[in-house]
Amino acid sequence: MAGLMDFNRKGARFQDYANFVLGALLFIAPWALGYTHEMMAARVAWIGGLVVAILSLAAIFRFAEWEEWINLLIGAGVFISPYVFHFMHVMHAVATHYVLGLLIVLASATELWAVHHPQRRFM
Repeated sequence: MAGLMDFNRKGARFQDYANFVLGALLFIAPWALGYTHEMMAARVAWIGGLVVAILSLAAIFRFAEWEEWINLLIGAGVFISPYVFHFMHVMHAVATHYVLGLLIVLASATELWAVHHPQRRFM
């Protein structure tokens, strides 16, 4: 049951902070890039960004592996959302969702890798 339990570690990892910033960027992207008129693209950005930012903030204060798994799934969902929700014609939204979704997936995946493959210190 170690997968759902908190891991003892000193401080938050870089990926927690990165996912927080990426979530915040995703949340403000519809206003910053001017695609609030495309409601499905904006909603995906607002909801996805808010959830990623909140979970990342929680992981900064108290890590749980499930938070990283949820962020990984949300990042993948954000990445595929232009196809699923048919807003491929809004190029700013597509680029934002591709780039930020991929970066969220990468940050979450590297943190999960680090949790399951800790480096052994010989000294």
